Amino acid sequence: MNSQEWFKKRSHDSWSVFKVMGELVEGYERLSEIGPCISIFGSARTKPDNYYYKETIKISELIVSKGLGVITGGGPGIMEAANKGAKKANGISVGLNIKLPFENEPNEFIDKDKSIDFDYFFVRKVMFVKYAQAFVVMPGGFGTFDELFEALTLIQTNKIEKIPVILYGSEFWNDCLNWLNKVVLEKFENISEEDMFIFKIADKPNEVISIIDDFYLSQDYSPNF
Repeated sequence: MNSQEWFKKRSHDSWSVFKVMGELVEGYERLSEIGPCISIFGSARTKPDNYYYKETIKISELIVSKGLGVITGGGPGIMEAANKGAKKANGISVGLNIKLPFENEPNEFIDKDKSIDFDYFFVRKVMFVKYAQAFVVMPGGFGTFDELFEALTLIQTNKIEKIPVILYGSEFWNDCLNWLNKVVLEKFENISEEDMFIFKIADKPNEVISIIDDFYLSQDYSPNF
């Protein structure tokens, strides 16, 4: 790449800032009108006959029964199950969509007026966090872990208010939590003991709702920053 091409590329990079701003503005404007929601994360690869797909539908239905909406990444798998549960219960069903090689279109259970498209992962994550009153994290892969540890870091560093982070399925999460406790905390001392209390484990849909209800007994729903 010669110097002229280099400067041309840098100029293009500067203009991309406006595209980022546009995504942020649209996301803020549309989500601020929706009301309090719960963000549900999980694998796009989970099939409809999977236990956790079915559990996600139940959880989503219960969330809607409390007058809350559901936010997902808009894709298949766990995201589809969460939107499906919200739709079945006649609740708010939001999809924050991003184009990926293995996810062609947003799932069919997102409310048509609450389907929002993003080009940038980091802008999409801002929307997940800003308007969520809790995070329910189902079994997933790299994307799910990325979203989970982003949320934990923001709470740990007081960049957002503390809200419930609920890890669903102890059979999936226990080994990860043992590693955090035995290696990251005790052996290397890279986190503190109180960091292990940022999240809770649940194995039944009604446990998820109880954790959320208990947390909001003494405070109101509100944006996180």
